[in-house]
Amino acid sequence: MPIATVNGIDINYKLEGDGDETVVLVNGLADDLETWVLQMDDLLAAGYRVLRFDNRGVGQTSAPLGPYTSGMLADDAKALVDELGITGFHMMGVSMGGMIAQEFAIAYGADLKTVTFACTYAAPGPFCSRMFSMWADMAPVNGVPFIMRDVTLWAFTVPFFDDREEELKEFEAGMAELPMSTDAYLAQLNVIQTHETTGRLGSIAVPALVLAGEEDILIPVRLSKRLHAAIPGAEWATTTGGHACIWEHPSAFNRTFLSFVDKHRA
Repeated sequence: MPIATVNGIDINYKLEGDGDETVVLVNGLADDLETWVLQMDDLLAAGYRVLRFDNRGVGQTSAPLGPYTSGMLADDAKALVDELGITGFHMMGVSMGGMIAQEFAIAYGADLKTVTFACTYAAPGPFCSRMFSMWADMAPVNGVPFIMRDVTLWAFTVPFFDDREEELKEFEAGMAELPMSTDAYLAQLNVIQTHETTGRLGSIAVPALVLAGEEDILIPVRLSKRLHAAIPGAEWATTTGGHACIWEHPSAFNRTFLSFVDKHRA
């Protein structure tokens, strides 16, 4: 896979498709670019070119000492799209990726045609902060794969555990093999612990969608609604599933996202 040396690090990326407009996808905590495997067929079939990449600290991208911030990772994304000569694109970030996308839209909105913030918040608040503090305490003791087993319980819905055991085992096996050091995990975890854009979201001037999994308990839907309320003119949508809706119900998620970006296609 190609590597771009930008912003002082090497970023691993994939750029696929030959559409006239580009969708840039931004991953969540501890997720590499394969996060989007269940979105790719639908996005490419809809005629978009798609850029996905490993954030700082995960996959084949450099993992310098942390902590990292959402603003820092937005700067990485900016350096990558500039290196590739991509502008006027649609950006979509999920979870931590949605926090990075907020900082990108605030700082580099002129690059964007639309922006989508999925399963994310403007600030963690006390509930999420306590959860993330526990992950920070457990990771050095139990390791990152153990934390990812805990994340599975928060990310998927009860019917997924009841009815789709083989798929669940595949996800759990992938998470157990996650090749991410504890230091890199904690550096990324700092992103979601310290993210705060509440007072700056009013400056986002591009068409925006806030999208939530209707059963999300990891990042509660009420936090996504607060994010939506703070962005002038933003659209709101929910989709089937919980925090892991991009994996649990990808077709519904993809339809909801594409219905938004298609409205703003040239």
